[in-house]
Amino acid sequence: MTSYILAIDQGTTSSRAILFDEQFDIVSSSQQEFAQHFPSSGMVEHDAEEIWHSVVATCRKAIADAGINASQIAGIGITNQRETTVIWDKSTGKPIHHAIVWQDRRTSNYCNELKASGHEETVRDKTGLLLDPYFSATKINWLLDHVDRARKKAEDGKLLFGTIDTYLLWRLTDGASHKTDATNASRTMLFNTAKNEWDDALLKIFNVPRQILPAVEDCAAEFGNTVTDLFGASIPVLGIAGDQHAAVLGQACFSPGMIKSTYGTGCFVMLNTGEQRAESKNRLLSTIAYRINGKTTYALEGSIFIAGAAVQWLRDGLKIIDDASQTGGLAAEADRSQDVIMVPAFAGLGAPYWEPDVRGAIFGLTRNTGPRELSRAALEAVCYQTRDLVDAMKKDWQGQKEESVLRVDGGMVASDWTMQYLADTLATPIDRPSILETTALGAAWLAGMKSGVWPDMEGFSKSWKLQNRFEPRLDEAKRAHRYNSWLAAVESTISQSKASSKEI
Repeated sequence: MTSYILAIDQGTTSSRAILFDEQFDIVSSSQQEFAQHFPSSGMVEHDAEEIWHSVVATCRKAIADAGINASQIAGIGITNQRETTVIWDKSTGKPIHHAIVWQDRRTSNYCNELKASGHEETVRDKTGLLLDPYFSATKINWLLDHVDRARKKAEDGKLLFGTIDTYLLWRLTDGASHKTDATNASRTMLFNTAKNEWDDALLKIFNVPRQILPAVEDCAAEFGNTVTDLFGASIPVLGIAGDQHAAVLGQACFSPGMIKSTYGTGCFVMLNTGEQRAESKNRLLSTIAYRINGKTTYALEGSIFIAGAAVQWLRDGLKIIDDASQTGGLAAEADRSQDVIMVPAFAGLGAPYWEPDVRGAIFGLTRNTGPRELSRAALEAVCYQTRDLVDAMKKDWQGQKEESVLRVDGGMVASDWTMQYLADTLATPIDRPSILETTALGAAWLAGMKSGVWPDMEGFSKSWKLQNRFEPRLDEAKRAHRYNSWLAAVESTISQSKASSKEI
């Protein structure tokens, strides 16, 4: 009987379930969007219960559409939006508040207070991260301090914390398993990535009780078994990795120097640095890429908060497009004489700027500017931000082996126009794989490898297939002019935001 692997891909705007067969082929998939909540400027929340129900619904539909029995599924792999923070009641499973999303900036002032108190160097040395609202620790602190009686309940052992993977695992196992993996733990700002353990000094800095934290496992491990009544059979959960780490695995970036870039709501570039944790001098993050069989592999990471979300804004905010897939065609028809530049700092600027309070701006508008030019500006901004990250990585990775190709994945890479412009902007070939759902594939590989259905790292690497390579074809003078215009726009946006904040 054929065995299958189920990947749960829980993202920022939707949940997906993808069923793979023994040959890595997608048999069925289901996707469901859920609500985004914006209670105030800079705040972003999700209803964790709604996320849970979307995951169950998509898993059931994927299984039904494949026409298989749940007993044929050898394992489940979970990948998730990272840093998003949930705290729930240990006895009821009910979240005490909406989940605070990774994009949320409500703890900016708290981060500034911690920096002023001299904690940033300690945080960076222990975690490889910068002291920023992006990560989970300050979100946990906010929830414990702002929800009635939450801190007392946490100290009494009545509450549990988890990133989305942990919350889903707890629900899938009906409370039997409160665990996470090393990649998600490394994004909380509470995990010592050199020692691979929760750090008492960090817990003290952020005032987080240890008893609410999950146990930390390898990315491929026996995390627990789903309760039978969910899907018709008990299925082992055998893999967990944060979405960007799962994409590293799905792209088979197993060798030091290999680099991938994922384009979803945000954009995240990761460069495998091997067994050594590289220290960035260019405001990049040093993070755990994956931990398998007790061996930790590290990566340099650059995070862009807004990528596909800018296209979503064109659709849902401005309502100038009906579907995200339209933007590539519109961009190709845009008036090139209009030098429209969008700085999509809707949730601040991520790496390498790390300006949490900056807000977005558009430059070069004329009366002729319309959907075509704005679509092009949104897509170009993603490419320029990617170059920001790749250039910073090259500076941090000097003298080391560096791949001459960027492997890409995520929803936006389906656009040929965007991928060609990315190649032109970076002056680097862009490789698009045959399976674009590499985040889900990476999570599935963890479960497939752990269950014995799929091969080990070496065998999986051989299965990676190229769909299309985009070679750069823009001359250097035009490339430099366009990128310099971007840098000027970013500098102006940051300056204006800081001037405005001083006036307030």
